[in-house]
Amino acid sequence: MSIAFHDTYVHPLPENHKFPMDKYELLHMQLLYEGIADKGDFFQPSLIETKDVYKIHTKEYIEKLFDLKLTPREQRVSGFQHTLELIERERRIMGGTKECASSVLNGGIALNIAGGTHHAYTNRAEGFCLLNDQAIAAQWLLDETHIDSVLIVDLDVHQGNGTAEIFANNDRVYTFSMHGKGNYPLKKELSDLDISLEDGTDDKQYLQVLENSLDQIVSEFTPEFIFFQCGVDVLATDKLGRLSLSRNGCKERDRIVLGRAKELNLPIVCTMGGGYSEKIKDIVEAHANTFRLAKEIF
Repeated sequence: MSIAFHDTYVHPLPENHKFPMDKYELLHMQLLYEGIADKGDFFQPSLIETKDVYKIHTKEYIEKLFDLKLTPREQRVSGFQHTLELIERERRIMGGTKECASSVLNGGIALNIAGGTHHAYTNRAEGFCLLNDQAIAAQWLLDETHIDSVLIVDLDVHQGNGTAEIFANNDRVYTFSMHGKGNYPLKKELSDLDISLEDGTDDKQYLQVLENSLDQIVSEFTPEFIFFQCGVDVLATDKLGRLSLSRNGCKERDRIVLGRAKELNLPIVCTMGGGYSEKIKDIVEAHANTFRLAKEIF
């Protein structure tokens, strides 16, 4: 099991910022403390190469982003104040997801402690997402490896709007987003399959819809690789989400997706996505469950 982590994932933020940046180091520590992973399972990702970024994002946007020339409004929409250190963090996360994908070309599972930046569009940042890691890694797979079809399973409570926009006209990538109907973004993009859930959806309802949706997808599309955006903002404790999953329900969600990948003998890369529960231990524990299951299933 390969796990991408770098100290730069934990970027200093202003006091009372809504993004729980500390979760990355806490999750890293929890995995080691429990023995879910050992030091040899972790790797420090390189900075993503600009040529890989340009395959997804426009040259104009990337030049402005990397040169710190986005407007104050554009930075506010992204959720972060932009600095060179933040840009390095983003490029490390992108490199982490790409290198995870590279490590499982012949099967298995790899996980990025960060990533899942699904709100980044071809030409703009949104919602704590400056670059789209799964899109960049998926395009690299299609262009540079034997992989010819990719399924993106996005189970964050917020729709993967950027990912949907990026791959809207690409029939080699199937985008599946199952999210809260009433959650950000209010204006949704069109994925290959969108499932909008009502406020308060519970474990039983959620898991049944997920099983049925995966059945539908594999009847329509034959993936050779899976990316899984496994945000834990589906929890009932989440401040920004509107669903009502228990921690165990969230774990069973992950078991279903990882189990399907194993059953179909498909490589899978997991990125952690969002999570905004009041108590950071709820976030870290739910994320840790993904790694526990990865160790159990693979």
